[in-house]
Amino acid sequence: MINKRKLGASYEDSAAEYLICNGYRIIERNYRISCGEIDIIAQKDSILVFFEIKFRRNEACGGPLEAVDLRKQRKICKTALYYYSTHGYSENIQCRFDVIGIYGNESIHHIENAFDFI
Repeated sequence: MINKRKLGASYEDSAAEYLICNGYRIIERNYRISCGEIDIIAQKDSILVFFEIKFRRNEACGGPLEAVDLRKQRKICKTALYYYSTHGYSENIQCRFDVIGIYGNESIHHIENAFDFI
């Protein structure tokens, strides 16, 4: 039986490695509060980026962007807003919401600005 938590952590490790290799500084991983979770919070240049990591064996059940539906987007946005307010970021700090899709062959697809703040 596959341990989904360990499998998910290994894909998040791959995503973090990808981000570091592409100039991102990881600030936090698996940030959780009661209303939601953000897989990776990173910074590149002066932009704070909130990442949702999604694994798909293939696209038979849809791609990673489809898996981040409106309900999930709202949770991520609420969590990001709480993160901003509790970690001393001013509203002048630009942010964006990205999705990283990892497919069965471990190819990584980074979707920048996957959705807007809602």
